[in-house]
Amino acid sequence: MTAKEILKELEGYGNAQTKKTLMTHGAKEPLFGVKVQDLKKILKKTKKNHQLSLDLYATGNSDAMYLAGLMADENQITQEQLQTWVEQAYWSYLCEYAVPWVAAESPHGFDLGLQWIESDRETIATAGWSTLAYFAAVREDDELDIDAYVRLLDRVEKNIHTAPNRVRYTMNGFVIAIGTYVKALTEKAKATGGKIGVVSVNMNGTACKVPLATAYIDKVIDKGRVGVKRKTARC
Repeated sequence: MTAKEILKELEGYGNAQTKKTLMTHGAKEPLFGVKVQDLKKILKKTKKNHQLSLDLYATGNSDAMYLAGLMADENQITQEQLQTWVEQAYWSYLCEYAVPWVAAESPHGFDLGLQWIESDRETIATAGWSTLAYFAAVREDDELDIDAYVRLLDRVEKNIHTAPNRVRYTMNGFVIAIGTYVKALTEKAKATGGKIGVVSVNMNGTACKVPLATAYIDKVIDKGRVGVKRKTARC
């Protein structure tokens, strides 16, 4: 399949209510409003496809860009291509999920995450925190720089309440992820969550809420799921 053929198929899956919802969350034209389950129907046919994912992302169509994140080959995508993607990821579904998923699974994830969190652009900084969280979620603890993650938790504690809006959201998610997936840092993450408390984020009038980090981590502990890694960042 070509990108042009997939765009035509995406148009057929377009849903007016889904489009309205996505635009409420920050998506902009061009997009058709395709549900994730329908994106995955296309993904079943294409599987991972490096060049096709690049072609789809380059269309600027939000549905195609998100599909590109699901389709990308983490072993072929380059650091330069991921940098291009993050610079074009203009809303949360792209900069907090689609791009970080691929970056975290790639060999470049940790380095790019550290680089991106230094950005003055809110979308790039959010991508950085998400990437670092997913990177920890899909790698065994002995593959992680634990000391670096300790410093990152300290950084969140110090800066979260003065960070830009969506950066606050992804910083909070980072604390939850580290407490959930990095057994050696669960108590440290809980302590960080306790110190930052309730995190205020403008959710643009949607029903989405910001989870309390301590309560979320406690639920994971109660389920005996601490340290259970994800097979993939993408979902």
